[in-house]
Amino acid sequence: MITSKDNEIIKYVSKLLSSSSYRREQKCFVAEGARLCMDGVLSGAVVNVFLYTKNGMEKYPKEFEKIFAAAKKNFEISESLFKKISDTNSPQGLLCIFKTLDKTSLSYKIEIGRYYAGLENIQDPSNMGTILRTAEALGIDGVILSKDCCDVYSPKVARGSMGAVFRLPVIIAEDFTKYILELSGSGIMTYASTPRNAEDIENIDFAKGGVMLIGNEGGGLKEETIKVCSKRVKISMKGRAESLNAAAAAAILLYRFQQ
Repeated sequence: MITSKDNEIIKYVSKLLSSSSYRREQKCFVAEGARLCMDGVLSGAVVNVFLYTKNGMEKYPKEFEKIFAAAKKNFEISESLFKKISDTNSPQGLLCIFKTLDKTSLSYKIEIGRYYAGLENIQDPSNMGTILRTAEALGIDGVILSKDCCDVYSPKVARGSMGAVFRLPVIIAEDFTKYILELSGSGIMTYASTPRNAEDIENIDFAKGGVMLIGNEGGGLKEETIKVCSKRVKISMKGRAESLNAAAAAAILLYRFQQ
């Protein structure tokens, strides 16, 4: 049993939890909780290390057995130490270090007639996680991220996505604007969500699919990205509020997009 905070594995977990650059360097990330760890295992993600407490093992026996069998290395950890490294308020006693999935290259082909979300410079991990969860729930076929979005493997994104980070095809475009321009030029419809000179989403036929783009929480999409899109779309606002939270806007846009 691991009981010391100075144990190398504990230090490793703590650094992975706190540093996005270290996650990129190590090509690993942390997922915590019975459901999220199981989502990773069932999706085929590689479990490098599995940390568990006695309580976690006893409370979630079915999940424990499957995760234990899938992991390359397994270590029991004391309850008090698990609470210190946990990123949640109510730790369940199960934590995995997963190998990151390859999301740094265009690993799947964007197809005409299918539906995708494009996220540019989304900074809030809670928003990112919620958008990924919503996209999966609505049947979106994949998500394209700009390189300057928050880390898709941060603990808050993984937790907020409710496992969608494992199941939903996600790619990171090195040059987001250029990639969207290429998609537009190849016959794929690209829709820039912006309040400026845009059509109401209720008046647009999305039967041909395409990519619905949502921008940064404060500034929206970059002007150069808007310019290369096929159409500009907006959500008509009847109340006095001037804008919506990025995750709320994404939910409305993607729901209408798929109808």
